[in-house]
Amino acid sequence: MKRDSRPGVCIIVENQPVPFDRRVWQEARALLAAGYRVSIISPKAPGCEVSEETRDGVEIYRHWVWGGRGRVGYIFEYGFALVAEFCLAWKVYARSRFSILQGCNPPDTIFLIALAFKPLGVRFVFDHHDLSPELYEAKFEKRGLMYKIVRLAERLTFRVADLSIATNGSYKKIAIERGKMRPEQVLVVQTCADQSEVSREHQKPELKRGKRNMVLYVGIMERQDGVRLLIESITYLVKQRGRADTQFVLVGSGTELPGLKKLATESGVDDFVEFTGLLPHEQVGAYMATADVCVAPDPLNPLNNKSTMIKILEYMAYGRPIVLYELEEGRRTAGEGALYARPNDAKDFANQIEKLLDSEELRRDLGEFGRKRTEEELNWKVQSARLVGAYAGLVVASGLPPESNPGKSLNREIEERSEVHYTTKQS
Repeated sequence: MKRDSRPGVCIIVENQPVPFDRRVWQEARALLAAGYRVSIISPKAPGCEVSEETRDGVEIYRHWVWGGRGRVGYIFEYGFALVAEFCLAWKVYARSRFSILQGCNPPDTIFLIALAFKPLGVRFVFDHHDLSPELYEAKFEKRGLMYKIVRLAERLTFRVADLSIATNGSYKKIAIERGKMRPEQVLVVQTCADQSEVSREHQKPELKRGKRNMVLYVGIMERQDGVRLLIESITYLVKQRGRADTQFVLVGSGTELPGLKKLATESGVDDFVEFTGLLPHEQVGAYMATADVCVAPDPLNPLNNKSTMIKILEYMAYGRPIVLYELEEGRRTAGEGALYARPNDAKDFANQIEKLLDSEELRRDLGEFGRKRTEEELNWKVQSARLVGAYAGLVVASGLPPESNPGKSLNREIEERSEVHYTTKQS
């Protein structure tokens, strides 16, 4: 049997299952299209029994998840995941001889696996999804010894990395200042919608459950994501403002989901709130095409203020008006495509939602701004060209012959176009 001659890439992600992790899945498909052999190691999604499969040409290896809560629980969860990922990484290496290992945080522990492969000439790419120290502080509202350990893990991750992929300008600045990386070692690649997958006409009015309007949330449901604040806003709109004409749909999952369902029941808004759980991306697209208003209730804290929420970029691609709290990177991303509530004020957040529900013209104007911006600037075609170009450089650095570098010529053509269109202010 002829050995696959394509240069191999192994991507490890612990925080979200694949293909539900949109950023990882988009990156994998872009690299595959550029001529790489791509393997992903990820946790199993709830109800998933498939440990190995090849989907759309991407090889996926999944491990069982030890679901933890609290600091001790997370230590066991991340420790178990690290061991499983280490074993699977060797299995992948035996099959593909990958030359690049990409670790996606949180947590910042995958550098330990990279250290084992460095002597074999494997390059390590740190895909910087979250600010782990700020994430720890947002979850537990304290620092202490564990916080110092998290900071150390972040610092060591940057030190081991040959390249850091930042999701925005704020993350790039942190990689340079806090991680002591050289500017040329840090690349901004934003997780934008793939315009070829966006179908704004794919509306399904039945998703509104017979109501006139739909307000949509798509994302993870952890403490730092502000979904409890959203339930407070919904309760105010239904109980105080009498909005019986609106269906609120919350798509996603997380450790907070059971508590959020209980809160909705206790608040008396069960008839107006639907929790769908995790959904395939094509189904999520139908919800976004149908929604009248989309929301990002992430509260103001050091983590969220510097982070770009993927859901905001997805909402914009579908031409949906958005409500979010006043956050530095949130405003930088959404611009005039959103209304902004006072930080962490659930009542004001509700008022901004109602302002949009009551004005079709305002919804249309904000949605059109977001749609146009994603088509011209914040789209995956532009961002993926940057990713492919960076990988092409790493393949050369790894010592593979030029003919083994599939992304080099492709990237030269795309990057020339991306330099013209990439006009987003990121710093």
